Amino acid sequence: MPMPKTLVTRYFQLIVKRKFTEGLRELERISIKMQKTEWNRGYYQALYGMYLSQKNINDGYSFFSKFDFTDTPTLHKYRREFLEHTRNGLHADYDRGYFSAWAGCMRVIIKMNNSNPVVTKKKEEKIPIETVRNDKNQATIVNFYPKKNK
Repeated sequence: MPMPKTLVTRYFQLIVKRKFTEGLRELERISIKMQKTEWNRGYYQALYGMYLSQKNINDGYSFFSKFDFTDTPTLHKYRREFLEHTRNGLHADYDRGYFSAWAGCMRVIIKMNNSNPVVTKKKEEKIPIETVRNDKNQATIVNFYPKKNK
């Protein structure tokens, strides 16, 4: 049985968002569904290591503690580097599984950044509030609809 990709993606998202309880549940589901091979053992150890390093934010030596999740060019660089290690025939299956997990994590973080772009605030313009004729304290529903450009 191959690695459950949807569970792994969900796990990465939860760990990045620092939702550790749900992340551990996903990690348990992953361990149940994966086969007991050397590659999968390395993959699982990388997943568990990600959990530990994200949870302990005071560890100055962990990869995640120095990590900027919004720096997309650096994320691409790390992903390429991890993918090179997974393709390297000199590494053992355990190591290739380990680096494959990290490459997958970088892929998910990049996709998370692309789906949630940073919104820059424009100069806010004051919109006059349209009120009900009889009551000057109540705004009408027109204020909550965006203005259409005509």
